[in-house]
Amino acid sequence: MDTENPSAPSCAESRAAAKKHPNRGSGGLLHDNARHTSHFVVIGNHLAQHPDLSGLAVGIGVHIQSLPAGSRVDIKTLAERLKEGRTRIAAALRELEAVGYLRRERVRLPDGRIITRTVSCNRPGHSSRAHQPEAAARPKTPQKPARKALPPVPRPACPSPALLHTALDILTGLRRRDPRLLLSATDAEHLAPGVAAWLERDIAPTAVRHALTDNLPAEPLIRPAAFLAHRLAAQLPPPPPFRPPTAPAAQPRHPFQTCDGCERPFRAPAPGRCRDCRSDLPEAAQQAPRHMPRQTDILHTTRCVG
Repeated sequence: MDTENPSAPSCAESRAAAKKHPNRGSGGLLHDNARHTSHFVVIGNHLAQHPDLSGLAVGIGVHIQSLPAGSRVDIKTLAERLKEGRTRIAAALRELEAVGYLRRERVRLPDGRIITRTVSCNRPGHSSRAHQPEAAARPKTPQKPARKALPPVPRPACPSPALLHTALDILTGLRRRDPRLLLSATDAEHLAPGVAAWLERDIAPTAVRHALTDNLPAEPLIRPAAFLAHRLAAQLPPPPPFRPPTAPAAQPRHPFQTCDGCERPFRAPAPGRCRDCRSDLPEAAQQAPRHMPRQTDILHTTRCVG
């Protein structure tokens, strides 16, 4: 009678236990838990007590989260493993996918095939994919830093197509003088207006090539297009001096012709009548000088002298 039961809780322990279990003695839920050391999975209350999921969806969600990575969780496999039919399982999977516990992705395999991969999310909204071995095994391709834009180049006042075509020919030929000056099509299009501005200032194509390729640095050219853009801008020659327009050409000196009316000599591009004999120039006929001897008078005088 005096032996005390060591397993019986003391009064203090009973009061503490009562505080820990407020439903004790009221017919509520009691937990008889044992600590798991293996073969267990942590499930969030947000899934186990989700207000918008059916009991089947919660159960399948818990079942999927308890499976190891790589397990098949398609409708056919789940129907073979669980007692529910395919229709109910498909509806439960749609419930889980709608609230974020499942995610389906189309993935292209190395052999070119495309498959649908199901991703289980134990906490919707958390995008970590550390649980996927394929994602961890694939190295991420490092992103190249953004390439700086090329320096600006001069612009011609009148960028005609012929001028730009000649500029492109000059740029594409620079690699023959130095292989380091091999340019891409994009770089050549950027530099072409700068070369055209030189050509517009009466600089010969040969002189432009020499200005761009002479005295190149001995070290490798990391970005030849940027180097050429700097030279085109820094060494741009001044515009040519102003040249006034040339005077119009003098009127041509026509040969002598014999007038068909009075046989008087006159200058004209073709045979015909002089100004005195032309009926369409009455004013010119009145003002024309009449002291000029006729050709017949000259011949008569010559014969008399002879």
